[in-house]
Amino acid sequence: MTPSTADRPVILTEEFEELARTAPETVRLEFINGKIEVKPVPDGDHAEIVRWLQRRCMQHIPNLWLYGERHLKVDRYRKGRAIADAVLAPDEQFAGHGQWSDPEGILMVVEVTSHDSDTNRRDRIENRDAYASAGISVYLLIDRDRCLVTVHAEPDGGTYRSLTSRPYGTPVELPAPVGFTLETEELKRFADQGCCAR
Repeated sequence: MTPSTADRPVILTEEFEELARTAPETVRLEFINGKIEVKPVPDGDHAEIVRWLQRRCMQHIPNLWLYGERHLKVDRYRKGRAIADAVLAPDEQFAGHGQWSDPEGILMVVEVTSHDSDTNRRDRIENRDAYASAGISVYLLIDRDRCLVTVHAEPDGGTYRSLTSRPYGTPVELPAPVGFTLETEELKRFADQGCCAR
């Protein structure tokens, strides 16, 4: 039986990496589920949410660092490449790495949704599955469209077995190996008008 084109990537991983390396600075490319994806450039509120989370992590787990915008190899998910908005890892975790890092040693990956038509597929489905397949312990999704903080944990067989969603303003537990309660009231400052009132 001949494999369908849906089972084959559009290009080889090496070809994608070359394309991503030579793309203009204003274009961020990912290779997810065998397809090239354009990841939106973050807006100001997006950047402020990552900054806010960096500060929370420093307060609770100062021996770790929340690295912004890290390029990850998510090989187990169809030889993919993802640009995480942030990753939690030990200091100097990425010393000596090239543009794309192996996810080993990463304790948590973070995505903050962008206001674009691909958010549902990219952040809520494909990146979630890629991070679970890579064995990353915790996937934190800060969902600006829904004013929700969603914690995916316990990766097993390419999926996360645990899912917890809380509205902005409600504390949410970041399980081990992260291990602290995230107070989310401040996220309301970066929400669209009316989002938190729903």
